[in-house]
Amino acid sequence: MYGRRARIGRINPSPETVGDEEWRRLMPDGVIVVSTRMYIESVDASGLTDMVMHIDRAARELATARPKVILMAGTAGAFNGGLNFDVELSRRIEQASGVVGTTTMSAVLEALKSMRIRRLAVASSYIESVDRALAGVLTGSGIDVIAIKGMGILKSIDMGDVEPEETYRFARGVFEAAPEADGYFISCGNLRTLEVITLLERKLGKPVITSNQAGLWHALRLAGVKPDEAALSVGGQLFAVEAL
Repeated sequence: MYGRRARIGRINPSPETVGDEEWRRLMPDGVIVVSTRMYIESVDASGLTDMVMHIDRAARELATARPKVILMAGTAGAFNGGLNFDVELSRRIEQASGVVGTTTMSAVLEALKSMRIRRLAVASSYIESVDRALAGVLTGSGIDVIAIKGMGILKSIDMGDVEPEETYRFARGVFEAAPEADGYFISCGNLRTLEVITLLERKLGKPVITSNQAGLWHALRLAGVKPDEAALSVGGQLFAVEAL
């Protein structure tokens, strides 16, 4: 059967076109993603606040597919509420579904901890106010944000239309301007990053964390499933950390 090893639930922002596809390219044999959506158009404080009002309904829907883990994607939705809001969202998922819950932001923080990254440069798709909210949560979590810069995109659907070559050029510019960073983070689950992770790691010589990469890495760990060669070859240094 499909998902014989694990089904992983993913709650997406409604315009999402990237996250499920990147996960499918990294998933081990026998693991599938089952997903549902929360309405949002504009990635700003108001849109993100309204979006997460749908998380309980979405978690109940996914529970009918019997996943081992449910992750709320939409990185910004989990830091928009401030420090530890990701923990509150995870609790709501679990209460609504009876399934282990987490968020992409929780996964990113765990990935940074596992990679021992304390000084961080961040590239994102976001507008400036959303970047400030992200920097605040990272700083509150003990991360020194050396640099942060966004592409200034407001509409989630437009984020998914950015080509990987553009993501690479933008992120490389941000990261090369912060050589003192221990590692780098590209934030946004609807921004294509899978094609650029290993390129950036080879060019810059430091680990690169992305929203979709970290989310799947964390979800697989919670589900008790080891990554396979696909993840190890294209998913970056993170997938080699603390193998199960």
